[in-house]
Amino acid sequence: MQNATLHQLKVFEAVARHSSFTRAAEELFLTQPTVSMQVKQLSKTVGMPLFEQVGKKLFLTSAGKELYATCQDVFQRMTEFEIAIADLKGLKQGTLRLAVVTTAKYVIPRILGPFCQRYPGIDISLTVTNHQHVLDSLSSNRDDLYILSQLPDESDAKVYPFLENPLVVLAPCNHPLAKEKDIPLIRMAEEPFIMREPGSGTRKAVQKLFDQHGLPLKVKLDLGSNEAIKQAIAGGMGLSVLSKHTLALEGLNNQLIILDVEGFPIERYWYVVHPSGKQLSAIARAFFDYLLNEGKRVAEETSYQRLLEH
Repeated sequence: MQNATLHQLKVFEAVARHSSFTRAAEELFLTQPTVSMQVKQLSKTVGMPLFEQVGKKLFLTSAGKELYATCQDVFQRMTEFEIAIADLKGLKQGTLRLAVVTTAKYVIPRILGPFCQRYPGIDISLTVTNHQHVLDSLSSNRDDLYILSQLPDESDAKVYPFLENPLVVLAPCNHPLAKEKDIPLIRMAEEPFIMREPGSGTRKAVQKLFDQHGLPLKVKLDLGSNEAIKQAIAGGMGLSVLSKHTLALEGLNNQLIILDVEGFPIERYWYVVHPSGKQLSAIARAFFDYLLNEGKRVAEETSYQRLLEH
């Protein structure tokens, strides 16, 4: 094992956790052949196979299970070492590792700006990914803090709301309902909708509201990107429900309008999350306190407010 590299262990740990070479490659931003090669080399170093394929499923061998447990111990000790070093350095230098859901890209960079100006020696590692990958990172304790818009099912996690994340109905500016007030939800049941993929937090919230009123939600098109949805709305393909914060970036916003619909906005929140037993570094603690005490004010001072009122 003296010839095994830390990189190989990280690749192996990701494959073992996902039981998939493909998902491990996606998480690590590597190609699948590269992941396979790293695991093959590690197996050769160990002198025993680490995985076995049964049908279409991938399983750890006995040797693989032993190595997986060892990896968890090693990475936990590395995390503790990094925290200790960061605390010794104080807030003069170090890295803050954040994992955030995709829609948080409209909010978190704006909040990070003043924080980085306050602590110029700090580097930021910002991973923007989907909800499930953030949860995977949370369960594996790979980052310092996690930003979510859905409460995690993870029971052993501390969750703190820091900013409202209202969901609104968006339409093209020339839509017949653009100037209407208090539009009944039943009227929305007649409209085609463009929604995020099934399983997304936004779609679940909208579906729940329609179900509570016994109304069908006519989804004409599924798209995996909020920007693509905004393009489709502007193109007249239908309405959508998105976070109000998605209007934070310039572009198509002058072609979109928020409809005044019964039951909207759906009130939701952004949450900052960390494992309950996690020891936060001085840097992570500083950002955590900044987020809870100043995050809302900083977000409200950004230009998206002007765009929404336009």
